[in-house]
Amino acid sequence: MKKENILSKINSPKDLKDLPEDKLEPLCEEIREKIISTVSRNGGHLASNLGVVELTVALHRVFSNSNDKIVWDVGHQCYTHKILTGRLSKIDTIRKENGLSGFPRRSESIYDPFSTGHSSTSISAAYGLLNAKRLNHDNGKVIAVIGDGALSGGLAYEGINNAGAAKKNFIVILNDNKMSISKNVGSMAKYLSAIRTQNIYLKTKSIVDKTLTHMPVLGKFMRKLILKSTSTLKNMAYNGTIFENLGFMYYGPIDGHDIKALINVLNIAKEKAHPVLVHINTVKGKGYSFAEKNPKVFHGISGFNVETGVFGISKSDFSSVFGKELCELAKNDDRVCAITAAMKIGTGLSSFAKNFKNRFFDVGIAEGHAVTFAGGLAAGGMIPVFAVYSTFLQRSYDQIIHDAALQGLKIVLAIDRAGLVGEDGETHHGVFDVSFLNSIPGVTIYSPSFFSEVGPMLKEMIYNTQGVVAIRYPRSGQMYKPENFTSTHASYDIYGNKNMDVVIVTYGRLFSQACLAKERLEIQGINACIIKLNRIKPIDEDAVLFAQNFNNVFFFEEGMLSGGVGEYFEYMLSQVGHKGKFKLTAIGDKFVTQATVQNQLHELELDADGIEKIILRSVERIDKQEEIGFTAV
Repeated sequence: MKKENILSKINSPKDLKDLPEDKLEPLCEEIREKIISTVSRNGGHLASNLGVVELTVALHRVFSNSNDKIVWDVGHQCYTHKILTGRLSKIDTIRKENGLSGFPRRSESIYDPFSTGHSSTSISAAYGLLNAKRLNHDNGKVIAVIGDGALSGGLAYEGINNAGAAKKNFIVILNDNKMSISKNVGSMAKYLSAIRTQNIYLKTKSIVDKTLTHMPVLGKFMRKLILKSTSTLKNMAYNGTIFENLGFMYYGPIDGHDIKALINVLNIAKEKAHPVLVHINTVKGKGYSFAEKNPKVFHGISGFNVETGVFGISKSDFSSVFGKELCELAKNDDRVCAITAAMKIGTGLSSFAKNFKNRFFDVGIAEGHAVTFAGGLAAGGMIPVFAVYSTFLQRSYDQIIHDAALQGLKIVLAIDRAGLVGEDGETHHGVFDVSFLNSIPGVTIYSPSFFSEVGPMLKEMIYNTQGVVAIRYPRSGQMYKPENFTSTHASYDIYGNKNMDVVIVTYGRLFSQACLAKERLEIQGINACIIKLNRIKPIDEDAVLFAQNFNNVFFFEEGMLSGGVGEYFEYMLSQVGHKGKFKLTAIGDKFVTQATVQNQLHELELDADGIEKIILRSVERIDKQEEIGFTAV
């Protein structure tokens, strides 16, 4: 019998509302198949999206009137939401250049009221939307969907604390899948586990329900009265929940894969004249056995074989090299500690966690806390190393200044995913850390280009550098390395000599692109020297003095122009009296949209093609006595 294609008939939430109830479960199956198929080709967040299919269908079945708003925390679980809100025809483009974003984007749809990408923001944003509605005399509902892992982030509690004063129309869905990215940690995880496993309330409710249903005359009336007011039963079971103490009516835990139960509880919640928190239990990776068995691996994944669950063989990357080198240091120094913010696997700390349990700390999704915690460890005589994605380090800027740098405390920041990251797009690029760290007095920053440089840099940072010190490295593996290049592990390296026509200054993985461009330029009669900065803050004055020998200095930076290394390098050149030309190519005053890293570098003229073209164009202009200067792309 041919399978019914229900999904093709859903072009908007209105179509979902008109769908017969018995079609909802088959619809969920079709959505899962579509998500698995799409992510297998495009890569993306699989397990988290499979876990919220029924929830998303229920939300759009009950809400999604023109004036109701749904805010997704982080937003990586929004694929079903996009499918149901008129973007099914474009879902195959998700995470692709010029395609749908892998996260909610206000520019994409009226059903995305708030753009997200980082954790723990949904409650605050949703409460702001609710108050905007109130001020505009709009009686629509606002729903925040937050995962239990996001409750380890402090902003979520600030939002809950404030939103408890809402009078009505505010609902928080707590999607409890026992996971964030790594295994959920902390007191809230234990608290939710206690609620999750507490059966007294559910059993009591069931007994009361059955007894009163069979009681003649007043039974049905009493059943309705008691079950509408559940606080007494819940207090018997839990002595109240933390959410109720903060002003929310609490419902749950509810089976997050029971579509009828979800619709029922959401219909109840939307009628309450109080803020409501609905606690649901879901299975991360639901419906795809490989993802259910290994949700960590299938959280964010590249393409894979749907039938076998097998994905490409992972090559060595900077994260794993960093983790290995840190373990070597920890073997010989009991002071070395490692900290992660719920990213043990992604930052390469799995081996450290296994071998040095007492010195490994997962603080949850709480980067600000992680830095201050590291400061406390440092003040106590330890050497804390906080491994964190560049994009998430942004949330701890104040703590880096106040709780570490200002006190001269030695903390090590291992900044993963530095530079452009590709398909995750604007919210995840690591292009701001250099600019904001550059502005903090006493901070030292290293930037390796190759795996072999990570270990020596870590040793130098830990044992010969004072204060806050950072090492930043890109996602995935190393790029091209010339056979005749050897790193000296000094603060900078020279590739070429000062008798050449131009000098290229750069750092990190762009050194590989510069080397390729150098080889191409030589074929065209232009000899280039390269200054490879290994320590990018403070810049070695000798590197600047070497660059002074060249009339034509070209700086290429995979980061923001404003506040970046290139901007300061030019200032230092001017201070030593450089009279030649200086051209800086970096990211201007804009956000970089999603695409492959290769395409992003090409678009920004930061790949070998771009470096070659910029130098060729500039040399031609120099021949014509034209000025050259900044390039912000």
